[in-house]
Amino acid sequence: MSEPVHTLTTMPTERRPGCPFDPPPELADARRHSPISRFTFANGKPGWVVTGYDLVRSVLADTRFSSRKEFMRHHPTIDYGDIQVPPAPPGEFLLMDEPQHGRYRKPLVGKFTVRRMRQLAERVERITADRLDAMEQAGPPTDLVTAFAKPIPAIVICELLGVPYEDRDFFQDRIDTFLGGEVSDEVLTEAYTGVQAYLAELVAAKRANPTDDILSDLTDGDLTDEELKGMALILLTAGFDTTANMLALGTFALLENPAQLAALRADPGLVDGAVEELLRYLSVGAKFYRTALEDVELGGVTIGAGDPIVLSLSTANRDPEHFPEPDALDLRRRNGGHLAFSHGIHQCLGQQLARVELRVALPALFDRFPTLRLAVPADEVEVRPEAADIHGVKSLPVTWDV
Repeated sequence: MSEPVHTLTTMPTERRPGCPFDPPPELADARRHSPISRFTFANGKPGWVVTGYDLVRSVLADTRFSSRKEFMRHHPTIDYGDIQVPPAPPGEFLLMDEPQHGRYRKPLVGKFTVRRMRQLAERVERITADRLDAMEQAGPPTDLVTAFAKPIPAIVICELLGVPYEDRDFFQDRIDTFLGGEVSDEVLTEAYTGVQAYLAELVAAKRANPTDDILSDLTDGDLTDEELKGMALILLTAGFDTTANMLALGTFALLENPAQLAALRADPGLVDGAVEELLRYLSVGAKFYRTALEDVELGGVTIGAGDPIVLSLSTANRDPEHFPEPDALDLRRRNGGHLAFSHGIHQCLGQQLARVELRVALPALFDRFPTLRLAVPADEVEVRPEAADIHGVKSLPVTWDV
């Protein structure tokens, strides 16, 4: 690289007021300087922040960059000192490399195919209709997050895994707690271990008395109870929080872009493209972390073995070199290839399920309530802090004419 490498001095902790859909301006500015920037993590460890589309995609596909939990000792904004991080528990395959990752992912691939997820559409339609009935019966105003966005994916993923109906609120509350980015380490750990303990009992119950669900199917293989517990935790958290935040933030984005919402209402055939564009535009999984296993040349610089890396998917999905007018929400956008579901071996296993839920739920919401609108000024809608694993709104007050 002929020019000096840009340095990002501070990792932003909040979105800019009034811009809940846009990546923090510090990261967008870093991408304008170069697709990769130097960055010193909170404990003083030198590392990198990758913000450009091509380089983010390249790192995600490169097995020389590890996802292993034990390497994630460096946090961009919190100094944990010299703590040693243990390897991921058995089954929690998002924080593993091959071959361990493949051992857990392979049995699940056939459970989330396009065909199988499309077969679920009728059930998702029923669940969505039930939630809309409840909203209509209760009347306006309401918080769309608790009335609509959270219950739909929570019910769907719990049914797929075989979680009893009466236990769904337990999961929803605790997953909110440890993924929301706003509680102490003690509270987070308590929520996490509470879910683990419950899942241990659920796995034992499925092994003793299998039912018609994914978790019961998995008990037929050579996976241990400890491994099944970890896999169930990953599926529940990934299947719930990401889609819930896409439903709420996607509704917010459409209400704030009335011309785009009108286009979707006028042409239901736009829905597939609309979902892909919302996934790109919002990028609720805003950033991932990797660690270099060896020296790697990337974008004209040398990433040293052991260097920690932040991958900014939110800025990559707004890269003007890949997406014309990237900061505009354009439901008719044709060039895809967004990274909202990541890329490479860790590409989201449940992406087809998420697509089905979004394609069904968003049009149904606006069909049922044609006058749906925010019940508060847009700048009063609170968003999660940047420290949250998944970006989204804390609540979305809405109302409609009756």
